[in-house]
Amino acid sequence: MSTATASTPTPTTPERALDALNNTPIKGRSCRIMWSQRDPSIRKSGVGNIFIKNLDTDIGHKELHDTFSAFGNILSCKVALNQKGESKGYGFVHFESAESAENAIQMVNEMMLGTKTVYVGHFRPRKDREAEKATSWTNVYVKDLSLETTDETLKAKFSEFGTVTSLAVMKGENGESKGFAFVNFEEHEAAAKAVEALNGAEIDGKAIYAGRAQKKSEREGELRKKFEQIKMERLTKYQGINLYVKNLEDDIDEERIRKEFGTFGEIKSIKIMADEKGVSRGFGFVCFSTPEEAQRAITEMNSRILQGCTKPLYVALHEPKEMRRHKLAARHAAGRKGTGRVPPGVPQMYPGPNGQPVYYPPGGAPPGGFVYPQPMMAGRGGQRGWGPQGYPQMPGNYMVPMQQRGPGPAGVPNGAARPSGPQQGAPARAPAPAPGGELSLQYLTQFPPEQQKLFIGEKLYHLIEKSQPALAGKITGMFLDSGWPIEEIFSLTTSEEKLNAKIKEAVDVLQKAGAETAAAPAEAAQ
Repeated sequence: MSTATASTPTPTTPERALDALNNTPIKGRSCRIMWSQRDPSIRKSGVGNIFIKNLDTDIGHKELHDTFSAFGNILSCKVALNQKGESKGYGFVHFESAESAENAIQMVNEMMLGTKTVYVGHFRPRKDREAEKATSWTNVYVKDLSLETTDETLKAKFSEFGTVTSLAVMKGENGESKGFAFVNFEEHEAAAKAVEALNGAEIDGKAIYAGRAQKKSEREGELRKKFEQIKMERLTKYQGINLYVKNLEDDIDEERIRKEFGTFGEIKSIKIMADEKGVSRGFGFVCFSTPEEAQRAITEMNSRILQGCTKPLYVALHEPKEMRRHKLAARHAAGRKGTGRVPPGVPQMYPGPNGQPVYYPPGGAPPGGFVYPQPMMAGRGGQRGWGPQGYPQMPGNYMVPMQQRGPGPAGVPNGAARPSGPQQGAPARAPAPAPGGELSLQYLTQFPPEQQKLFIGEKLYHLIEKSQPALAGKITGMFLDSGWPIEEIFSLTTSEEKLNAKIKEAVDVLQKAGAETAAAPAEAAQ
């Protein structure tokens, strides 16, 4: 539905427009004009709003307005239309006062409009009508009937609970029963008693179903609510204990997964997903008994390379598809809303020579400065590989600034960092990353995952630089690109013992990779 508003300098102009242009066809559709109501409470209160049904299909907005305008000032008037622009047989008229609505109901209800007798009554919101239906229905739907069951047999059975006003066993073109029927009672109480007593009872040797007769839309709504409830119960039941595992190789079966993950706690179920031919799709699920066991498995198994395998596992808590889609949409929205302002001390990203993003550690050179890439360790097929300890190899787009050569400003020795002022084209500086200069997980949650890593990387770089100044860029990149959860990477900034252990492992990986790289040319020369 398309709407528009128009303002005029004098009050007489809209009055003339209402008289002359209301219900004028525009491109085949009737244009309705009414006074703009700034206060939504007038519309939502329902005062003066009436509902008309059983309308003749020839009656449109104009005819309905002309009929009811005799009872008072009309705020809005409309006939419900389908997608083809045809009347659905009902409409609404909103009067300025409740008295006008009462007069219209008394005078027009059960009168002939066109070729049909119409019903006119107060408009009631859907939720009120549905609440009333639950305590006023009289029509009963009966199914699973024997083909021998007749109208007389069914009426005799249901009449025990009250007066039956109508009954029909539905039949096909050949006159045979379709196995279901409708029974309408005079009172709701009688219908409710019949459903309670006869649902599941036997008639002519078959157990029947008896329940409130519902429209298709009502049944679909109830089924939808039921399925959503079951889905939410399942999600709540497995919250925090169901793990998603990917990068599984084809020869990994459920027994192998049970053996590898079983050391962390009691496993309730394991499932490796397979295609129609039974071939593994490379991912699966492991369900533990407690969240603590699941968390231990994530910490120990994520990024681990199983014996005899070449790919590191990815292990994380399973998330429903809707939640993943919502997170992805939020991430893209955050990216679209970004202003390009980078907080000080955060590794910055600029386009590299090949169009790839280039990261500068904190204090690195802005665009135009000299940078050199850290050499990337060779992986399989030229791709970024993994070291023996399960660390990802250093991405080739992590850049470390070179110190400028030549004489510097007065009082600054060659090679020392120069004071940097605002430069044309350089990103604007934002406020400090965290209040008081302290970084916390609670503060990081307000940023997208990529920026969380940038904040943590800034702090990690300074910590690693103290013991490994030459390898600080490589090791920082290895940690950030390890696939570990944000909490695990952040813990390295708070635990010196844990950080030193990880630095030692990373240095070992780099040394082994360097030895392999040096050995390769020698083998080629032989």
